[in-house]
Formats: sequence, C-alpha cells, structure tokens
Amino acid sequence: MRMPMGQVRSVVVLTGAGISAESGVPTFRGAGGLWRNFRAEDLATPEAFRRDPGLVWEWYNWRRSLIGGCQPNAAHRTLVDMESRLEEFTHITQNVDGLHGLAGSRNVVELHGNIWRLRCTAGCRAPWEDRAVPLAEMPPHCPSCGALARPDVVWFGEPLPGDALDRAFGAVRRCQVMLVIGTSALVHPAASLPLMALQRGAHVIEINPQPTPLSTVVAEAIREPAAVALPGWWSAWQAEGNRGKTVTDLG
Repeated sequence: MRMPMGQVRSVVVLTGAGISAESGVPTFRGAGGLWRNFRAEDLATPEAFRRDPGLVWEWYNWRRSLIGGCQPNAAHRTLVDMESRLEEFTHITQNVDGLHGLAGSRNVVELHGNIWRLRCTAGCRAPWEDRAVPLAEMPPHCPSCGALARPDVVWFGEPLPGDALDRAFGAVRRCQVMLVIGTSALVHPAASLPLMALQRGAHVIEINPQPTPLSTVVAEAIREPAAVALPGWWSAWQAEGNRGKTVTDLG
C-alpha cells in the first residue's frame, strides 16, 4: 500500500548522539571519552555523586563548556520545520545537550534529561535551567532550600522518567511514520521504540552513516549524515506531497 503525504497524520522522530556529533558535540563514552583518567561510566552514577559531588560537577562543568560552544545544524533546524508543518509530530531524543531546544523544537521528549537543567537533591522544587559556563558556584546548590543540586540527567543505574517513557511509547503506538536518526539502536528502552513501531505497521526510516542492528528490518536505511540526509528527505517528501503524488511506501 502507498500513502500520500496528506494521509500521514502522525510522525515520530527518535534522535541520538549522531545528530549532535555533526554540531561538534564530543562523545563522552568510549574511545577518546576519558577525562582526568575517568570514564563516563565512573562519574555519571549516583554512587560517584554520593562519594564526591565536587568531582562529578567538575566533569559536568567541563562538558557544559564544550557543548556550550556548539550550535544546531541543518538536521536540528529541519526537525523544527517538520514540527511546525505536521499535524501530529513527536520528537523523542536520547541526547542531553539541549541543541534541539536551542534550534526551536518545542515538543521534545528528553528521555535522558538535559545537561543545562539542575535538580534539587532534596526535591523541594521543579528542575531549573542554568546555562552559565562556568557555573557560578561549584558544586551548585538549590536556590530555594540550599540543598546540593545535581544535573537533571539520567545516570547509569537510574530508571528513565516515567512520564517521558509514557509519552514516547504513546506516540510510537499512534505513529504512521518514524524516523530514527543518529542512534546506535543499542541502548534500551529507546532501542525498543522503532521495533514497536514496526510491529504496529509504521513505516520506519533510519538515517545513519553506519549500519546498526535496526538497519536490516527498517523500510529505508539512508547511509548519510543527518545534516545532509534529513533536509533532502524532508524537501523531497514535501515536493511529492505538493504534487499530489505518493511519498511514503508503507509496505
């Protein structure tokens, strides 16, 4: 069956580290991810924060300084345009760098949190944004109660926020088209989202320069960087839709 663009009501996008790498955001895990002989897995844990919150915050302050100089790329901006034009559009991201919000995206489900938000460890208030680089106080404290603050991100060993997961799975259950951009398709539960979409009959498109475990089961696998592939794909889809032709082969 082929479906014209005008018949597609629900689109979901899942983005991972690959889309931000094109903006210069470093990879903080794996080869080259060491900081003062520590790995991310050594520092991004509740146990590390309990042992030495100052050390963990030094690392996050350093990360924030690197990310703060990065800007959204053409793929980020294309997602903003898609959100403004599609009837139902949900953007799910594994990234914590905040570049999607900086580009202008509004309906973003941040599965792993956001490095620019802080959270009171006493839980006295909602998380707040602080984009200061460097932070004025190290380690920072809650401005309301004075308790120690932590980054509002999901650390190794912590569950993902239930409300974010509910939004993500709900959107995937409804979607007709899903784009999976710049993600390794290895980290669960995010990696299960495209599989759920496939099981429910959605047309799933992967954009990634490298093959992933998802590549052999998706409807389309585009082997180009997101900043190149996504603007081209979106322009072609709009052009086909404007001519009244079918633009998405749903199997």
